[in-house]
Amino acid sequence: MTLLPPDALADRLKSGLLSFPVTHFDADLQFDETRYRAHLAWQSSFDVAGLFAAGGTGEGFSLTSEEMDRVVRAAVDEVAGAVPVIAPATGGTAVSVAQARAAEAAGASGLLLFPPYLTEASQRGLVEHISAVCRATELGVIVYSRANAVLSDVTVAEVAERNPNLIGLKDGIGDIEQMTRTYARVGDRLIYVGGLPTAETFALPLLELGVTTYSSALYNFLPEFALKFYAAVRAQDRAAVYGMLNDFVLPYIDIRDRSKGYAVSIVKAGLTAVGRDGGRVRPPLTDLSETELAELTTLVSKVS
Repeated sequence: MTLLPPDALADRLKSGLLSFPVTHFDADLQFDETRYRAHLAWQSSFDVAGLFAAGGTGEGFSLTSEEMDRVVRAAVDEVAGAVPVIAPATGGTAVSVAQARAAEAAGASGLLLFPPYLTEASQRGLVEHISAVCRATELGVIVYSRANAVLSDVTVAEVAERNPNLIGLKDGIGDIEQMTRTYARVGDRLIYVGGLPTAETFALPLLELGVTTYSSALYNFLPEFALKFYAAVRAQDRAAVYGMLNDFVLPYIDIRDRSKGYAVSIVKAGLTAVGRDGGRVRPPLTDLSETELAELTTLVSKVS
């Protein structure tokens, strides 16, 4: 895909729902490119604003840098410009910089910068980490605020000031006061992406805080339902939103919350439930039990 200027990418991404596709593995838990490409072809056939390859739902944390590069290249090639492909940058600063450069070389449209691996960091350290990655690429960068990299409003304002190609903040915390402070200080300089697990749950209240889009894991296996939900959120149709929350999303979350890591595992199980074979997750994640998969399949059948 022709390189999108950061501002053009920002406009595209904030205009619609965002897809975070799973990464398929074979029986030996190696990357299954054939099944992955088939999934991307299906995902990109709907009206989605961006496709984030090898993200959290895509088990990017379980991929080597070489595997990540292969996943990103497969995504760029498969969608052939129909949808912007956003690549991940993970780990420490040196690793993230290398992955940012690899993503640009692979033809990705943008970058999602994850928290640095394991270690805690000061706000000053996070400013330098984010800035180093932004300097390493011409791609538009979205920074993910969560875990050991929760960004204060002052930090967000500073990295936005220092880095013209920083285009967005993905919120994985859901702190209403913090988001209010951030939007009040930074305003529309950035786009704001909802990044909490099963983001549909928080989409309506966060819309009031400037979070105009979100990463939908449900889109992986229920794209039409996910798009219908997103449309209801943007229209602020509370009756429709809460109807879909009660009919599907909240019972789905009840299954998701039974084990740590199920936020990813249940998405692959959802694909299996609709007949598209999501396959297994890599350790340290664990798959749903057969009983849970049957329960999920019954739930999915009510809305698919």
